[in-house]
Amino acid sequence: MANSRNSQKGMSLVELMVSMVIGLFLTLGLFAMFSMSSSNVITTSQFNQLQENGRIALSLMERDISQLGFMGDITGTDFVLGTNMTLRDGIANDCIGAGVNNGTLPNAEPAHFRRLWGYEEGKSGDTLSCLSGVNQNTDVIQIKRLVGPPVTNPDGERFYMAATSSEAVMFKGGNPPNPVLENARFWEYQHHVYFIKNDGSVPVLRRKTLTKNNGMNNEEQLVEGIENIRILYGFDSNGDDTADSFMPAENVTTLMWDNELFQRLVALRVFLLVRAIDEDKSYTNETTYTLGDKEIKNLNDHYRRKIVSTTMVLANPVLIRN
Repeated sequence: MANSRNSQKGMSLVELMVSMVIGLFLTLGLFAMFSMSSSNVITTSQFNQLQENGRIALSLMERDISQLGFMGDITGTDFVLGTNMTLRDGIANDCIGAGVNNGTLPNAEPAHFRRLWGYEEGKSGDTLSCLSGVNQNTDVIQIKRLVGPPVTNPDGERFYMAATSSEAVMFKGGNPPNPVLENARFWEYQHHVYFIKNDGSVPVLRRKTLTKNNGMNNEEQLVEGIENIRILYGFDSNGDDTADSFMPAENVTTLMWDNELFQRLVALRVFLLVRAIDEDKSYTNETTYTLGDKEIKNLNDHYRRKIVSTTMVLANPVLIRN
């Protein structure tokens, strides 16, 4: 009986304390592993988000920019109202920029109709009349072009153009020219403006787009987290269809924007600074970011960022010249 009672003794106080200390160390180790794993998941998730948002934003812009200069059958010809261009309908809520002929639709001024124009918000004295609340020190770009393929029934909510190789008529959907131009094809006319504006504390790449009844008073939210845009314009100065120099909008002269040889602009470099949507308090951003010719530094916040960029070759201006 004595041996039986001795075999049923519990743990001593010392053994209990040793086991508790070992258990504490194991728990701390597991907590540290969990914390590191959770941090790695957040970091990986945010970097994937940055990459994907940047890719989508560049893809949307490139679709427009790469088709600059496309005007259907009248591509390569400037518009002169009363000579080769007729406007059947006016526009409500126009979007007018710098220059004497830089509205949504061509006007009667004897000057080149600007199909492309850009500026840096807060740095340029000239802005687009349809914009407000654009984030300071971010670039704005507008593009006007026709959208292919041609349509057979131009009765949608857009503006359209009936074009031959020598004449064009612009009209609202459902109101085509009468009589129709001989051998004309119908194309959707597009005016897009890309810019950055906050939604609360989140920067968003946005786009103004043209509709027949609302003009340029239509604003789309495209991609969250696009914090800055920098665009450099590439000009060919020796006729080999390759950009010899890239410059920001403030260095592009009026003659470069307006003259008949606007096709000397052959490429654009687009840099986007993409920011995470959510903060990570365990991370402090002290990185300096270079967007072409511009540096962004001293952020000292808790947002991760990434630069994405591409060079967009303008195929239509090159084909026009050749």
